[in-house]
Amino acid sequence: MADRSSVGEERRAPLPLLVAVTMTGTVALHIFVPALAAAAVDLGTNAAGAQLTITVYLIGLAGGQLLYGPLSDRYGRRPVLIGGLGLYLAGLLLAIPAPNIGVLLVARVLQSLGACGSLVIGRAMVRDVSTREDAARKLAILTTAMTLTPALAPAIGGVVTEAFGWRAVFVVLAGLVALLGALVVFTLPETNRHKVALPGFVAVLSGYLRLVRIPVFRAYLVAGACGGTSLYAFLAVAPFLLVDRLGRSSQEVGFDCLIVVFGMVGGAVLASRLATRVPIRKAARSGNLLCIAAALTLLIVDRTGMLGVVSLIVPLFAYAVGVGLLSPNAVAGLMNVDPHAAGSASSLYGFTQMTFGALFTAAASAWPATSATPVALALLSAGLIAALALRRA
Repeated sequence: MADRSSVGEERRAPLPLLVAVTMTGTVALHIFVPALAAAAVDLGTNAAGAQLTITVYLIGLAGGQLLYGPLSDRYGRRPVLIGGLGLYLAGLLLAIPAPNIGVLLVARVLQSLGACGSLVIGRAMVRDVSTREDAARKLAILTTAMTLTPALAPAIGGVVTEAFGWRAVFVVLAGLVALLGALVVFTLPETNRHKVALPGFVAVLSGYLRLVRIPVFRAYLVAGACGGTSLYAFLAVAPFLLVDRLGRSSQEVGFDCLIVVFGMVGGAVLASRLATRVPIRKAARSGNLLCIAAALTLLIVDRTGMLGVVSLIVPLFAYAVGVGLLSPNAVAGLMNVDPHAAGSASSLYGFTQMTFGALFTAAASAWPATSATPVALALLSAGLIAALALRRA
């Protein structure tokens, strides 16, 4: 009966809409990357000030992932999702006329806290409407879509910025979120049929601490977090590095980022093909070794004065392939530690991933944006930390 009920809900909660809801959670992060340089000039700030818009967004995504899951378990997916989309839209509307970098940073925090609901609840609703037989298929579709988001969004952002200016990026995104919100309000039913009481703060914290105390979980958690978001260091610096040093336009920056992130897609495809033939630990370590080699290559290229568009993008593409191979295996490894705590493991991974991403972005942004050395050092540090962690896996 439960499977029949799920199928009935699925007919009223189409998978394409649920995928779109989930993808929206990170679109605002990536689509604004090509507009960073233009926004910095217009708002009278420096590269570090503009790069903070990426850092604060990551911080918001990190914290929000620990909240939306329990709230949607208690009050239902639909009302919490609608509230998150409303907050997301408010942040976008505030960003459009932002007169200075301070207002834009506040807007970005609101965007991330609202978008986090789409990210977390979209995944939960996909699970809610899936039967046992097709759950893996739907989650694979969702994972593929989420991998494409950071690949496509910068290219779109670059085209919009080049044609209409950086504020138009938020106009386009506000229209998209408003449309998605309307579809959710009028067509998406409640999918959580088994609401539970909110756990106390101490209970939630103790559950997270129990997982962190397990060496294997901790190893995959750190390794996956380092690989999964270390590329944000490049995305934050890319507009200034490519525009100011290498003479690229905003539109070209978007497509350069597209090339790099498609490396992650290729790595994810490779990971799926090796899944039944190569042990998780071995596949994760192989991906991480590629990351270290690529970061070291980029560091040598920059320090020897040979940096160009091709010599920048090729090592970063290779690094992204390594990330695509490392991250899925790290997630699989930590989720296998305790199948009964998969939800808590997922939330903790999301929180740690975005926190590490914010740290790597802040570290790379603290140095002059006309050099690739800070990016290379951030990526190399991430790879070495992941390598040390995987020794305990």
